Amino acid sequence: MSWDSYIDNLLAQSKDSSGAAHADNACIIGLDGGSPWTTSGHAAAFKLDPEEGVKIAKCFKSKDFSGFMSSGIHCGKEKYQFLRVEDEKLVLGKKKDKGAITMQASKTAIVIAHCPEGGQQGVTNKAVAVIAEYLESLGM
Repeated sequence: MSWDSYIDNLLAQSKDSSGAAHADNACIIGLDGGSPWTTSGHAAAFKLDPEEGVKIAKCFKSKDFSGFMSSGIHCGKEKYQFLRVEDEKLVLGKKKDKGAITMQASKTAIVIAHCPEGGQQGVTNKAVAVIAEYLESLGM
């Protein structure tokens, strides 16, 4: 099964009332090991290195985000500054001139989206939450 349609759904959810999208890339990885659920072939795929996915999944699975706090969040070959964690499910990061990332866990997956510089990360956060909460409602 391909999960790529979830990328399209997330990007559509990130549009504001004027139609501007506040997320430009997204992916879903497994909580247990960081394996990709979405493919890197999608035009708007957030391309993670396998080791980046493993590290992200490890932090979420253990609910220990100290690695992000001390070393930053490595996503798509960029290092984002850790901003905060909420409810051990939502992690936010930022990199000057590169934008921001939002990551939210469901029971079995982590939804990750990139907000370009100048975009509104709060809108991206809501779009990520829609997908993560939908997966959660399916028991995933």
